[in-house]
Amino acid sequence: MGIVEDLADELAKEALKAVDEHEDDMIIERVAEILGADSITTQEAFMTAIRVRKADRRARVYLSKLNKTKA
Repeated sequence: MGIVEDLADELAKEALKAVDEHEDDMIIERVAEILGADSITTQEAFMTAIRVRKADRRARVYLSKLNKTKA
């Protein structure tokens, strides 16, 4: 990945961790606003990383439940 994607993905990981710790989904929106004020490109990369990581979480939960029902 390039620098924008690498930085955005690191921020996404930290933001999702903060959301889990503080139970506040608005953290993602606030970080996105801060990024967008200076770099729309970074904001878009951040939001893409958030969506990809959230989708990954949902898919893993589904697969985990599926595997438990087979056992």
